[in-house]
Amino acid sequence: MSTPWLRRFALDRPEARAWVLYDWANSAFWTTVVTAVFPVYFLELAGELGKERATERFTQATTLALVVSALIAPVLGSLADFRALKKTMLGAFALLGSLATAALFFALPGDWLFALVCFALGNVGAAASTAFYDALLPHVAREGEMDRLSSSGFAVGYLGGGLCLALNLAVILCPQWFGLPHGDGLTPAQATLPVRVALLTVGLWWLVFTLPLMLRVKEPPRLLESDERVGAAALKVSFQRLGETLKELRRYRQAFTLLIAALIFNDGIQTVLRMAGLYAAAKELDRTVVVGTFLVVQFVGIPCAFGFGALAERFGTKRMVVIGLATFCLISVLAYYMSATWHFVVLGLLVALVQGGTQALTRSLFASVIPVHKSGEFFAFYGIGEKFAGILGPLVFGLVIGWTGSMQSAILSVIPFFVVGALLLLRVDVAEGRRVAREAEADVRAV
Repeated sequence: MSTPWLRRFALDRPEARAWVLYDWANSAFWTTVVTAVFPVYFLELAGELGKERATERFTQATTLALVVSALIAPVLGSLADFRALKKTMLGAFALLGSLATAALFFALPGDWLFALVCFALGNVGAAASTAFYDALLPHVAREGEMDRLSSSGFAVGYLGGGLCLALNLAVILCPQWFGLPHGDGLTPAQATLPVRVALLTVGLWWLVFTLPLMLRVKEPPRLLESDERVGAAALKVSFQRLGETLKELRRYRQAFTLLIAALIFNDGIQTVLRMAGLYAAAKELDRTVVVGTFLVVQFVGIPCAFGFGALAERFGTKRMVVIGLATFCLISVLAYYMSATWHFVVLGLLVALVQGGTQALTRSLFASVIPVHKSGEFFAFYGIGEKFAGILGPLVFGLVIGWTGSMQSAILSVIPFFVVGALLLLRVDVAEGRRVAREAEADVRAV
């Protein structure tokens, strides 16, 4: 199944298609659970708390889950490198996340604490599994196709997340099509059944579409450094590798600078995505249009992600990422003045224009400046800024709400994340980073 069209997007091999399909699998969690459906449903579950207090609880749970993920990720990433367990770790965390998401089916009005626990576990599963998924990129991609394969992953993720959200939107808005209870006089369990079925669908979707990667993508070969032996204690070596990497940050200065930049600006991006649904609900915008906008964004983002990958080859990867960050600053300012539903639609389209491309190119840029035999470890750190992003952003967002009593003021708090991240990114010498990474790879042996 090798055609010029597939080669253009680095999808002409079974393992490449299986790899990008995981973006299809777990994007359903980010679109339906994190962004479009669950935040609004949580306000219904926690009605007794009031909107502002419920939003505060939501951000606290998100922050706690991502802090836990960030603490365990580097050790697990290093362990996965040493024992060749990247794919195994991905599968384990995907299973955790999908089952926790499916369990949201049992959350009824008043069960907000149970729902937050499931949501937190889902976040841990999504964040950790994505870190190991990203770590497989330099192993799956061939020479010269890193940007294209990474962009294809985001584009396929948009499509998968969009189709799952479209299905869930139909279930929620037209439950009678699926034989679900509808109309007046429903019990709380009956009235919430369409939303709960949608959340269950996400868990199953995530689980089923993880299987191609588990079956098709090979575990990268085990690579040991010159001072490591096969029978050494895995955890001991994992901590030793982490310590060595931390000591050698000067050696990997360009990768480290890019890592910090990604941590900062991805925190801003994820905060915008996570809080968009809550912000729209607080503004009392039409729920149908809001969810429909999230759906449209998914499909508009497909060609935009592919387009960013193509433009990066012409204008440079780093330059395109900076353009994306400047656009996010504009989005934040416009969101502050948002007062009508159509404003939300326009903002959604602007996000679709730059989100996938910015994140895809950041991922591929980082993959190009790290040693391949430490990809699990480095991408575990990177995951703090990519899918683990949201630790500081939502915390700041929640604090601003607490100080001002206004979610509108909190919208502007994300702009510094984009500005500081862009300034750090401009300091990265990509060519030097790639040279250092290739030198480090010369000192390893395959087992």
